[in-house]
Amino acid sequence: MNLFGFLSSNIAIDLGTANTLIFIPNKGVVLDEPTVVALRSNRTQNPTVAAVGIDAKQMLGRTPANITAI
Repeated sequence: MNLFGFLSSNIAIDLGTANTLIFIPNKGVVLDEPTVVALRSNRTQNPTVAAVGIDAKQMLGRTPANITAI
């Protein structure tokens, strides 16, 4: 018996080089986003996430010095 059976479901995650896909049986692809994260940094704290996916991809090459899109 699966201890967490009532909470579990099958899901597939493809962390591709260009896009990240999430697939759920009987629903198909439920997420298809660019694999990009924009990080905001400052001198006093750890970097924080500024944007992910499409929003972060649109920031590539257009960010101020304190934001890095990777």
